[in-house]
Amino acid sequence: MPVDSLIEQRLLVVEAAVAELQRRLPVPQPVPDWLKQITGSFKGEPAFDEVLAYGRAFREADRPVGGPES
Repeated sequence: MPVDSLIEQRLLVVEAAVAELQRRLPVPQPVPDWLKQITGSFKGEPAFDEVLAYGRAFREADRPVGGPES
């Protein structure tokens, strides 16, 4: 049997196996967009405003003193 024919036969077997596996897999359900679910949920929350202030202060403290030429 020629090598090309053997490769084609083996490829057909692999393709059939993949098709069978895909048929057996459940259809994936869409993943909810968690970001949309939580966006705005902390609005007006004093603790969240405090966290934002801490983050801002941390970033500002991490900046080099004297600008880029220092």
